[in-house]
Amino acid sequence: MNVARDGLDLAVPTEGQWIKVIQMVPGQVVTEKRVKRPTVKEGLAVADPERDLAKMAVVERHHATGNVGLGFVKGFGLRRGAIASSVAHDAHNIVVLGADDADMLAALDEVIRMGGGQAVVAGGEALARLPLPVAGLMSDQSLDKVRDQLEELTHAAHSLGCALPDPAMAMSFLALEVIPELKLTDQGLVDVLKFDIVPLFGEE
Repeated sequence: MNVARDGLDLAVPTEGQWIKVIQMVPGQVVTEKRVKRPTVKEGLAVADPERDLAKMAVVERHHATGNVGLGFVKGFGLRRGAIASSVAHDAHNIVVLGADDADMLAALDEVIRMGGGQAVVAGGEALARLPLPVAGLMSDQSLDKVRDQLEELTHAAHSLGCALPDPAMAMSFLALEVIPELKLTDQGLVDVLKFDIVPLFGEE
């Protein structure tokens, strides 16, 4: 785990009246592209649980480049807190999705502290953890132990409002930039149909 954590900032300064949003499709790994007005506070585009609009970050974890991609996701259902995971196909950077920046950073720190894994955080406190110390992808514990930890993780995510059957699995595909339509990497938003990195702000 090699993350440039110092000074990491998830703030999204407002640069326009429209943002591209990753729209989840229930039961699918494909996503759709939506264009929405951002929720703005003090000049920053922020997550808005009332609109089912979560913020997402993808943090590079292999070479400490400091690369961080920021975007927004609709359809995850998170009302509060944050979820982070080092399982994020195919680059397996750390993906974090949350209702506020503080919990997103706290969830990121939990994953870093474990040397890889998955964590659910609310109010700055970890509600559930699944350590994956082998390359941030695998556990060295028994199958029963991993199953129990995954069940606790899923239950914790559901307690924060997420209605998806397997939140961690759904998250793991939001950074996979070869499956349409819109995905987020540490380089930024990728429009898979255009096969290009596109700005967060703007209608096209």
